[in-house]
Amino acid sequence: MPAFNQITLRTRRLLLRPLGEADVPSLFEAFSDPRVMRYWSTPPWSSMDAAHALVERDLKAMASGEYVRLGIERLEDGRLLGNCTLFRIDGQCRRAEIGYGLAYSAWGNGYMHEALLALLEFGFSELRLNRVEADIDPRNEPSARSLERLGFRKEGYLRQRWIVGAAVSDSALYGLLLSDSLASEKVAGAGGDLNRSASGPPSAAP
Repeated sequence: MPAFNQITLRTRRLLLRPLGEADVPSLFEAFSDPRVMRYWSTPPWSSMDAAHALVERDLKAMASGEYVRLGIERLEDGRLLGNCTLFRIDGQCRRAEIGYGLAYSAWGNGYMHEALLALLEFGFSELRLNRVEADIDPRNEPSARSLERLGFRKEGYLRQRWIVGAAVSDSALYGLLLSDSLASEKVAGAGGDLNRSASGPPSAAP
């Protein structure tokens, strides 16, 4: 698997790039917020140690090609708004899972949709993925609408899959195939506004 630590993706309003130590305060601000973490499979962060650990883990994992996690930076002011991830990348089956999180103050502006379009375009065209999957809390209706707007289809429902503290929650499973007409349109549409740079030509092929 190629290294992902030099990847940057640029859209009309955003720069998607690897996270660094300078991002720790913004990461902690976003992911310590109960509103952001309400439907996550982990509780809100309680100290900046969690943000430091995430950045440290990314330095190793991105360099080894384990997963792609990119910070979402707003070009207008350089502020980090959140992150988006392609993980559990399976080169043989050409599939991956997608994850994402956005600071509460940035909700409602279409930033995540813009970021995920770019990430999916990268996954389908550069990593040669055939399938991208998402696992969300079915009560998270805004996230479900975001996925459906991107062309994802609801494919399954798993009862009581997560236990976070004393809270038990289900999973709604979504999938997007390269062959889906909407996926093809999204990839083609994102390509016009997307500038990519990377250390080399990444590929999900073994």
